[in-house]
Amino acid sequence: MENKIALIAGEGNLPVVIASRLTDMGTPPVVYSIREKIGDISRYSLEIVDTIKPDFGFIIKDMKNRGVKKIIMAGLISKTLAFKPNLFDFTTQKFLAGLIFRDDHSLLGAIVDFLEKSGFQVMSYRDIIPDLLAQSGHIAGRKPTSEELADMEYGFSICKVLVPLSFGQTVVVNKRSVVAVEAMEGTDATLLRAGSLCTAGTVVKMMRLDQDERYDIPTVGPDTLKIMSKAGLSCLALHAAWTLIMEPEEFSLVAEKEKIAVIGVEQCRSS
Repeated sequence: MENKIALIAGEGNLPVVIASRLTDMGTPPVVYSIREKIGDISRYSLEIVDTIKPDFGFIIKDMKNRGVKKIIMAGLISKTLAFKPNLFDFTTQKFLAGLIFRDDHSLLGAIVDFLEKSGFQVMSYRDIIPDLLAQSGHIAGRKPTSEELADMEYGFSICKVLVPLSFGQTVVVNKRSVVAVEAMEGTDATLLRAGSLCTAGTVVKMMRLDQDERYDIPTVGPDTLKIMSKAGLSCLALHAAWTLIMEPEEFSLVAEKEKIAVIGVEQCRSS
């Protein structure tokens, strides 16, 4: 097969959906699995390479041997791995040692640059699953209250300041007060922390306005809403056209059941 595609797959359902779509398009990927359990992704793979951790030396050599030309990166990989260089091969250790900054934007951008300098084209998965992008306006569940809309507007104003600093992709707001801000712990932990501090709130999720769309597009799904419900959070505001909604039918059902308002909000992005 010419122009083989490799999928470097972290945790979550996103890599499975991407692999499924690529298979439907007639280009099943070679999957480099950095997942605890391979799971359903094996059904949509040309071949599975279980790498356990992202060792660039091995992965790059193996991709070249297989004739891979294009790469997609998707799924959750713990950012804390960047602080454990002894777990990696020499190539990865050298790469990490050369980084001045290790925030999400700098780390992922450096990985993309490293892969492209190694001769691969890093693809955006945004165009593979455009139907999963959040639309502007009411998306699911009930309509937001005026109080929630005010918190939503305030939350986006906070995100616009924080996200360029490579944290704060998710912010929880209650009565125009910031309850919790996402850092390296991830969205789920942020929501639960917010729930431990107050019994209500609006969740705002935004992509960095100058973010490279080939990686780290914000993602939500049914489990996001279930955790919000557990934490007592009642409204979810998404960056329209730049947030992925996994399992959209189930997502809508959960929003309706838990009486959570979900809305997409347009935010200007630089061209």
